[in-house]
Amino acid sequence: MRVLCIHQNFPGQFRHLVAHLANKSGVEVLGIGRETAPGMEGVRLMRYRPHRAPSKEIHPYARRFEDAVLHGQQVLRMLLDLKRQGYRPDVVVAHPGWGETLYVKLAFPDARLIHYAEYYYHLEGADSGFDPEFPFGLENAAFVSTLNALHLFNIEQCDLGITPSRWQKSLYPAAYHDKIQVIHEGVDIDRLAPDPAAFLELPNGTQLRPGDPVVTYVARNLEPYRGFHCFMRALPELLKAHADCHVLVVGGDDVSYGDRPGDAPNWREKMLRENPVDPERVHFLGKIEYALYRCILQVSAVHVYLTYPFVLSWSAVEAMACGCLLVASDTAPVREVIRHGENGWLFDFFDSGALVGHVLRALTALPEAAVLRANARESALAYSTKKGVAGYMKCIDYVLSESFSEYGRGAPMTTDSG
Repeated sequence: MRVLCIHQNFPGQFRHLVAHLANKSGVEVLGIGRETAPGMEGVRLMRYRPHRAPSKEIHPYARRFEDAVLHGQQVLRMLLDLKRQGYRPDVVVAHPGWGETLYVKLAFPDARLIHYAEYYYHLEGADSGFDPEFPFGLENAAFVSTLNALHLFNIEQCDLGITPSRWQKSLYPAAYHDKIQVIHEGVDIDRLAPDPAAFLELPNGTQLRPGDPVVTYVARNLEPYRGFHCFMRALPELLKAHADCHVLVVGGDDVSYGDRPGDAPNWREKMLRENPVDPERVHFLGKIEYALYRCILQVSAVHVYLTYPFVLSWSAVEAMACGCLLVASDTAPVREVIRHGENGWLFDFFDSGALVGHVLRALTALPEAAVLRANARESALAYSTKKGVAGYMKCIDYVLSESFSEYGRGAPMTTDSG
């Protein structure tokens, strides 16, 4: 079996699937990613780069779509070269969010195409317009509506879609729900677990261990989409109420979602300017190595996780796997993973008083906290890479099966795997 895996940031969400396929007898895996993709040891990766940027003259609403066309065009050229060399994939597993797979079926019409159906935008009820601090006007609405043309094209042309949460599936038009499976790709449960012997020494010499009053916050980048502004506004009150706690903040100064602040280089500097905190107690660690990240979660007494109604960060589930007590925003799809009072505490995204109250409660080390930590770890087991890979393999087997060929594209699988 030949599996072609396409992801701009290859391997991206497909890391564990690709590792499984690469070690499977009789399977040939080929990756395609942008020139900046990190790649994966032992897996052949072909890199591409669009031949130009979107035209400056194109309408702003359509710029992202033209960018997607440029990505798709470049990947098509690569696929046609492979075809001339005799390559024919049986199945293509891809993240189509940047347009790479727009023309895959033109090169390989007989290949089965499985898409990672990450997100379909809505003008209400999701991330758009969620935060009143950042008004969502007519221009934004028109841009987002146009952007959905790409996602509609993607879900229409694929043979099967996979999405990590029930909420993300619900965002897609109902006509496509039968062809979308809910399967979380999983986190590495075997490498993430509580460790009573964990030890962390910060750059300023502060030493921390499990049981110390440590508050953690993690995001790929520190920005409003992940509630960084709300977290920072709560810190002065928290630090005043608890004189001994340390706060560890992990994340970069770039922007993954949304915009940069207009009056500062990044959100960290802006929020620090507006909410000064003691640098000997609040530690900004930037982007860090995995082993240090894991240790931070293992010494955490309470882990704060906030997000707009958007996609769930891996860090939320990884924190649960390490036995963290999560204080998290009551937003979708967080509430699919965290059940208030059972495996963590939920609070209103904008209620800083509730955030501080829950964190202080967690730092008192009540017997309830130990139960929540154990339950969080148990809940995380449902998001193991083993289960994620099994779900993906079920989808691959299904689209290659005789029953799929007989009933045609869109024949529903029996159940979701996640």
